[in-house]
Amino acid sequence: MYDLKDQVDLETVREKYRVERDKRVRDDGNEQYQQVDGDFSYFVDDPYLETAISRAAQQRDLEVIIIGGGFGGMLSAVHLQQQGINEIAIIEKGGGFGGTWYWNRYPGASCDIESYIYFPLMEETGFVPAHKYTSASETLAYCQEIAEQFNLYDKALLQTEVVGTRWDEATCRWLVETDQGDKLNARYVVHSNGPLNRPKLPAISGITDFKGHTFHTSRWDYGYTGGTSDGDLTGLKGKRVAVIGTGATAIQCVPHLGASAKQLYVFQRTPSSVEVRNNSATDGEWLKEQPPGWHEQRRRNFEKILAGKPVREDLVRDGWTDAFRDLFGGLQDKAPSRRRLALWTLSGLVNPAFYRQGARAYLTDKAMDFMNVREEMELADYFKMERIRGRVDEIVDDAETAERLKPYYRLFCKRPCFHDDYLATFNRPNVVLVDTNGQGVERMTENGVVFENVEYPVDCIIFATGFEVGTDYARRAGYQIFGTQAQSISDKWEGGMQSFHGMHVNGFPNAFFYGPIQSGFSANFTYALDQQSQHMAYIVAAAKARGLKRMEASTKAEKGWVDTIIKKARDTESFQEACTPGYYNNEGHGNQTQANMAYGEGPVAFFDLLAEWRKRDQLEGFDTA
Repeated sequence: MYDLKDQVDLETVREKYRVERDKRVRDDGNEQYQQVDGDFSYFVDDPYLETAISRAAQQRDLEVIIIGGGFGGMLSAVHLQQQGINEIAIIEKGGGFGGTWYWNRYPGASCDIESYIYFPLMEETGFVPAHKYTSASETLAYCQEIAEQFNLYDKALLQTEVVGTRWDEATCRWLVETDQGDKLNARYVVHSNGPLNRPKLPAISGITDFKGHTFHTSRWDYGYTGGTSDGDLTGLKGKRVAVIGTGATAIQCVPHLGASAKQLYVFQRTPSSVEVRNNSATDGEWLKEQPPGWHEQRRRNFEKILAGKPVREDLVRDGWTDAFRDLFGGLQDKAPSRRRLALWTLSGLVNPAFYRQGARAYLTDKAMDFMNVREEMELADYFKMERIRGRVDEIVDDAETAERLKPYYRLFCKRPCFHDDYLATFNRPNVVLVDTNGQGVERMTENGVVFENVEYPVDCIIFATGFEVGTDYARRAGYQIFGTQAQSISDKWEGGMQSFHGMHVNGFPNAFFYGPIQSGFSANFTYALDQQSQHMAYIVAAAKARGLKRMEASTKAEKGWVDTIIKKARDTESFQEACTPGYYNNEGHGNQTQANMAYGEGPVAFFDLLAEWRKRDQLEGFDTA
């Protein structure tokens, strides 16, 4: 069992990863990206609107204002209505519901989480996804179905952006203003803006000089490219196109660009790890035969596997859980569970104390003392990544191109990708990989993109550069939030997030904040949003039943929760420091504070903690009035 380390020199592997990391770390960190405002504001314009909504400004009194019309906002409205709270307004800047799926309609856009667990409310709606992995168009259609089935359009202010929220102590209400001139006030406000909602652009010299066409993948210009999210980009016939970025979005859209453009240049700073996707059609009869409660059971099963907890069966068997089954194949029956725990400890999703506690179900104390946990983790990771790199050699014909497409870092340094056509696209004669050796694009000219003094003339540049992560909350939200004594949320969180249960903030009464920090981080983000929105709806209903007008996280509860987060924080500092730069590790600069971490025992433990809190029905941790 322990002879694997004889097959590889781990120090050589570490040095290789260090070299690849160091060439990519920049002193400016997140500042290497620029905001999409001013000359770049057109990058966030809505290209999907057929007609602009024209309406009079509103002045209304409400029970709850929900900011954001993605899954978090929709689930909030659904669960509030189920609690009998109906005086609701949902403010959404897009022309419809969907959030990230409203904006991200690029060709090939799809979810990398199994649809049967990604889609919330499946038992309530009876929706049957067409495939195991859903497409962007189907996801957007499902969002519309939820909105129609639960009468959300009647509560929506679409094409409307919040410009500011302010707490009024005299009335114990939130005052919310919008760019449509609305002046709304509500007892509660829910900030469900989404963690990936603000596109970012690289601060490339000469970016304003380019005379051709440009857009960001989250605002795909089908008027220029033709086609749909299913591809067939007929407008690119005869066009030379550049894509900047090779993350999860590029993995999905590059095959369609390669199939349609006359010439495609893919500019890469860091290659992604790309595994098999292997999508399949849904067996509708199987889905209809599932017993009541199957959906929650399936979602929890997925979360337990990702948290390293033992399960009797892998119900999901999707690209995420397959990664572990592939990794642990050929080992004795009990070893996979141990190694799964080891790998997830390494990736930061389980803390070391929990690893040792969980592993005792499979190993004796003597065996625990014998093995070198760190080497076991590194070996497991190395052999998994070697298989991923080997797949590149199997698919890509040109050896030099194949080498440049290989990811030299640990598996969870970046979000894993799953696709069956991306790598093969580089076998097309019209597709060129421009590997920048970790440096990024040098500059842009009026005619194209320059790297190492070579100009690549193009007609169109597409930015697949992702979204802002780790920047100021108000900057990402697009508006400032002022609580008691006019304190801004930016000032409150200047030194790190402070909250109770990741949702409630002292100094910001009757407000809810959704997100992964100090909460239950999950790769299946809709499940976390579902849990947070159920918790929020319970609190609002419980406060109403008690006749409460004001609820604020106490300073004691807030401090206690922050201390809990720090105490249970996964010891990932060394792991993240060794990782290639990306949004997981703040572009190689690491987390500024352990308080900006998710709950250390994993999402299932966090969701269970909230459920137990609700069961006690004491509203513990709040100062109420």
